[in-house]
Amino acid sequence: MIDSALVLEGPGVRLEPIERRHLIDLRKNCADPVLWELVYGTNPFLTEDDTNEWVSDATAGGDRLAFAIVDRATNETIGSTRFADIQPEHRKLEIGWTFIAQRYWRTHVNTECKYLLLEYAFERWNAQRVQLKAEAINTRSRNAILRIGATFEGTLRSFRIKPENGEIRDTSFYSIIAPEWPSVKKRLAERLHTPVSSQS
Repeated sequence: MIDSALVLEGPGVRLEPIERRHLIDLRKNCADPVLWELVYGTNPFLTEDDTNEWVSDATAGGDRLAFAIVDRATNETIGSTRFADIQPEHRKLEIGWTFIAQRYWRTHVNTECKYLLLEYAFERWNAQRVQLKAEAINTRSRNAILRIGATFEGTLRSFRIKPENGEIRDTSFYSIIAPEWPSVKKRLAERLHTPVSSQS
């Protein structure tokens, strides 16, 4: 499995395991309703109870590892992302549950987070497949996944039902597999203006 104390650090962001100390910044920076309009989950930062429920789920361990996204320039927590559905026997996992404060949209942050997570998954954890998914209606997230270099695999119709309102949602799936990683890595590095390190 993946070390629960894993920290991934790039020039602009640091990904560190979620702890309760991150919650003050998350509630300040990520309660913005715009972040939650098109996703499956509900806004977990409106009430203290919602936040406590979210962090308990995020840190439940097992098949997931949730990270705080920390802006290295300010040391402020500006979002979260995670590894999920970790299946070592099949060398596959999912990257998702990502949200970032709106003022960091269309900056280096999402690209750098994905670079760090994918580099770890393929080069240190020896993944064969990394999956990403988004609600079919969420064109913003779907376009961001495509910009990373992931391959669209299809949309599963009536995939899940939002518990709070009964809305039936279609979900779109994407993946990157091991042979594709070198070209995806080069693409991300070019977007970040970062030299490509050799695979370990």
